[in-house]
Parts: sequence; structure tokens; C-alpha cells
Amino acid sequence: MTLHRDLLIGGKDLPATSGRTAEDVNPYSSQVYATVAAAGVEDVTRAVDAADAAFADWAALGPAQRRKIFLAAADLLEARTDEAVRIMAGEVGGTRPWAMFNVGLAANILREAAAAVTAPRGEVLSAQEEGALGLAVREPVGVVAAFSPWNAPVILGVRAVAAPLAAGNTVVMKPSEDAPIACGLFVADVLRDAGLPDGVLNVITNAPEDAAAVAEALIADERVRAVNFTGSTGVGRIIGVHAARHLKPAVLELGGKNSVIVLDDADVDYAVDAAVFSVFMNSGQICMSADRILVHESLAEEFKAKFTAKTESLASGDPADPHTVVGPLVTTDAARRVAALVEDAVAKGATVLTGGATLEGAVHPATVLTDLPEDADLYHGEAFGPLAVISTFGTDDEAIAFANATEHGLTCGIITENGTHGLRVARRIRTGIVHINDQSVADEPNAPFGGFKASGYGRFGGRWGIEAFSNTRWVTLATQQAHFPF
Repeated sequence: MTLHRDLLIGGKDLPATSGRTAEDVNPYSSQVYATVAAAGVEDVTRAVDAADAAFADWAALGPAQRRKIFLAAADLLEARTDEAVRIMAGEVGGTRPWAMFNVGLAANILREAAAAVTAPRGEVLSAQEEGALGLAVREPVGVVAAFSPWNAPVILGVRAVAAPLAAGNTVVMKPSEDAPIACGLFVADVLRDAGLPDGVLNVITNAPEDAAAVAEALIADERVRAVNFTGSTGVGRIIGVHAARHLKPAVLELGGKNSVIVLDDADVDYAVDAAVFSVFMNSGQICMSADRILVHESLAEEFKAKFTAKTESLASGDPADPHTVVGPLVTTDAARRVAALVEDAVAKGATVLTGGATLEGAVHPATVLTDLPEDADLYHGEAFGPLAVISTFGTDDEAIAFANATEHGLTCGIITENGTHGLRVARRIRTGIVHINDQSVADEPNAPFGGFKASGYGRFGGRWGIEAFSNTRWVTLATQQAHFPF
């Protein structure tokens, strides 16, 4: 029997006002995994009504009580690991190791949120007026609109709501149409069962054709005071424009054209292992995935041979198979898009080192190219699939220029056995994140996570996430009566 889920509004599971539903399809089997309520604009208003009504009590709730909810949610999430594995396999073709990683990191995001609840917020200022006490105080903004993506659904679903809730806000969450349960309703279930009060977190699911109208209505509601979105740069631009039109701050974590740079003093075997992980984890469907591997010319032949051999050893296919590394992409159309990038690159002169074969449904083979010409679509476009290009360089300056030659600026990995050398290079890379002697995919709940240039703005994580979803107020207390000129 197909699973069905309704909207979550004010602590209740409710159908869409229209009664419509949308299908949630398993990308590997092409079968309907679940149906969800297809919200319309009127349901957006209902969800914001509930969040607005719950705001005052949630903001006033004692920090110890709020902290207890986040800690309980972290434990509950870990206890439901097997459920998360099943949902991620059914909705997005996620492998078991990837789902387990999602649960582990998401649980720690909740624990970091718990710590943030009781962390000091604000500063005592050196007031200019005699006898005055000046304070800078951080306070919740109200209702936050949160848009969560499908690719790391549990991690990014939790991240979309944890900091806003910890800062004392209430949230209306719109999860991706490709994973409405994993990156929305499942996360809300965990928090609700951990004791989160009704209306503090509301989830509206929708049909793909209604996404634009639902998103615009949510951002436009005057009671929504901040926005966060994780997803593609193209959609992020639209979300950012809507937020700016209504003078609402936004945190946007968008796409990347990420590089792993293998310097001349790297350990080749380690570099191969690191780069293969960076490219092919979750079939390359991570915003931090590397699709450009830049290798010093002195190591190039050895690296190419070993990288190609390791790529060819990766098992692909059924995400339920414990040996599978490269599972299906989120949809058959996504796999076709990656195949089109390969076809275009080869037609324009690129060389296939491995992969590039015929698709099997939504499964695209792990593919490695070299000699990519500048007029190929892949040269500037994000792969977002199991696809990488190996290029060589002769000097650090060449590698840096190549890594920076993109509109994106999310993350970068620099492989070297010389930390000083790596740091010199890292200082010149124009990204929000850089990892020395590691690859490009990493996240920690206490770290400032976000991009630069077309990869977005604002930061999730640690105190930066709390600051993003709170309002800084200047408060003064005069301890003596002031004198006025008239």
C-alpha cells in the first residue's frame, strides 16, 4: 500500500484545502513511493497563521526547556536510523551509508542547536552618555520560511529549521518535491515527538507545478521575517529576488563548481582516494562535490591511471545493495542531463577515461573525462552527478586561476603533504570553504557553512546560524536623568 502524508499545520496532519495530492516517485524503481498533500496558496496562509500564533510562547519558553527538546530530538533521530534509510532509499535512491551519515550529522546539528539555546547572546557596550548602560541584544525575528533540498535530505532538512528554532523563531518549511518526507515531514515528526509545541514547525508539501506560486506566497507574507534556501543557483536567484523585494534577509546556500587541487607534493594514493570520494559520494549529488580535479603535471599520469582504476571498481545500481556506491540520480531526467553533458563534451573534443556508457534508468555510470574544451557546457556548468574532469597544471598560479575561473565559490580541497604550501594556495582560492590536505566535501555543525559569489550568501552553523536568524537590537538604560537643550 502506498504511503500518504498530509500537511503539518498547527500540530495537526491536514489535507490540502483543494484536496489535491502529488506523487513521490522512487527513482530506481520508477514506482510511486508515496503521495503527499499538494498545498496551494491558501494552505501557505494557514501555515503562517499557525506559526505566527505559536511565536510568542515559543520565544518566551525557558532556554532549559527548549534545549531539552533539541537534545531529545537528536536521540530520537538516531533511534530512527533504519526508518531514515528506508525513506531515503525510497524517495531519492540514497544508499545506506549515505543515509546513516545523514542521520549522524543531522543529530549533531540538533545538539549544536541545543547548545546555542543557552549560549550567551549579546554584548555590553561602552556607552557614550554618562551613567548609561548600552546593550546589543539578539532576539528572534518571528516566522522564518525554510526551503529544504532533496540531495542530503535529513541533514539539510534539519539544518533548514534547527538554527531558526534555536534562535526562538517559528518556521514554515517547504521541502523539495523530490523528497517531501525525508527533508520535511520526517524531520518534523522527530521534533514533534521530542516535544516541540504545536505550530512551532509547520510543513507544506506541494506539486511541482505549484512550487513557484507556493514559494512566492510564503516569502511575500508580511509575517514571514527571514528566509533560508538551499538548492540550485538558478532557483536561489529567484528566491533571493523575492526576499529582497520584500526587504527580508535571506541565507542562500547554492550550487558549486568545486575543485580538488592535487599539488606537486601530494601523496598520490591518498589524493586518489580523497578525490574519488569527493566526486562520487551520493553519485555526485552534493553541493560540495568536486567535478574538477586539478593535478600537477608531475603527478598527472600516475594519478589518472589510479583514479580511473578506482572509479571503475565502484559498484553501481540498486541503492538497497550494501555494496553500491553510485546509486541512481534523483530522477531519470537528472541522469539524462548528466549524459547530455558528457555527450556534448565528447563531441567537442573531450576524452573519456572511463564511463560515459548507456544509462540504466536513473543510474548514470561513474564517468571520468579529460581534455575538456572551454566551449563544452560542462566547462562552466555544474555536473551534479557522477562525473569528473581531470586537468593538469604546471604552477600554483595556474591551478589557482583555474579553480577561481567560475561564477561559483562554495568549496575547494587542496591535497598536499606540506601544510604551509597548502595554506598559501588556500588563501588565494575564492570560496566560502576550503580544506587543506582533504577533499571538498565536509560539514560540521559548529562551522560557518556557506558560499561566495554565485554559491550564495549568509552562513549556517554555530553562532553564525543563530545570528542569521535573529535581530540585533540596541538597548540602553539611563541610570541618571539626562539633560536636554530645550
